[in-house]
Parts: sequence; C-alpha cells; structure tokens
Amino acid sequence: MFTNHSDYFYNLVQNRQSDRAYDTRPVDREVILRIIEAARLAPSACNAQPWHFIVVDEPELKNKLADAAANRVLGINHFTKQAPVHIVIVMEPANLNSNFGSFVKGKTFPLIDIGIAAEHICLAAKAEGLGSCMLGWFDEPAVKKLLDIPKSRRVPLIITLGYPASDEVRQKRRKDFNEIVSFNKY
Repeated sequence: MFTNHSDYFYNLVQNRQSDRAYDTRPVDREVILRIIEAARLAPSACNAQPWHFIVVDEPELKNKLADAAANRVLGINHFTKQAPVHIVIVMEPANLNSNFGSFVKGKTFPLIDIGIAAEHICLAAKAEGLGSCMLGWFDEPAVKKLLDIPKSRRVPLIITLGYPASDEVRQKRRKDFNEIVSFNKY
C-alpha cells in the first residue's frame, strides 16, 4: 500500500480532518492509551511538558462536558455528545527555563507545546482509524468545575474522539502554496 514511511505519513496528514459526526462504537481503552502516549512523547520547550490530559469517556460526565462545549446561540459544537471520548488538555506550569524563555521572547511556549501535543493526538487518532476535532470554544469555568480542575489552571483545548460517521474525506480548502511560503526572505 505505502512504498515507504513518508508516504504513510503524508497520507495521514492529507486525510486527517475535523470530524463533527461520530458513530456509536465505543473506543477501546488500549487505543486511547496509545493516542495519549503519542501526546506524551510530543516535544516541548525546555522539555517542560506543560500539560495534563484528562480522558473523559464515562457517558454521563462526557455528556455534561459536551453541554459545556455547545453553544445554542452560536449554534456550535452540538456534535460533541456523539463523540464517545473527550480529551481535555490542561495547561500545567512550565519549568523555569521554559518560563524564562517565554518571558524573554514574548511567546507563550506552553501554548505552543500544547498545540504540538494536540496535533500528535489528532494524527495518532487518525492512524488508529478514529476521527477527532479540536475545540477551543467552550465554557472553561464549567469544564473546570465538572472535572475538578484547579482554578489556577487553564484549559486551552478539548479534543473529541470517535469513529467517524462517514468515511468521506472532505476536500481541503487551504490558501495557495505560493501565498504562504517563501524562501530566504518574506
């Protein structure tokens, strides 16, 4: 099927998408653990690993979490109850070197690190035959209360996981390559 590892990887990237409809099959705990392991191995600035992953797969709690992610007024995230698994990413304090670098460079390295770990989750999910969708729009105080997350912590992302309701891979709408890439100068 694939002539080399790079073919597999680029196919995975090409076919990963934000899935917003899931079928009713549960996701085996072993599969979830492999996906979380992929996130755990993600690189981070100064090896700070500023994350904690909360896997929510208990149906009643997962549905309450889905309610905190949905917004009736804006009509968004109503699909989240279909997803059998939600992974809540909590931003943990970074180590001294990462915090110093964030301050000196004016960048929030923990958020960059979490973005990398989140994409590891989504690509690992795709490799396992699952769909995923990253959510940034949700009621963070409600999520923190539901999951006993300390008030001092932030929750930048929730990722839904499940078997996609359809095998259809949507055509990607992206900016033209030449619009976003240049060599040796802007």
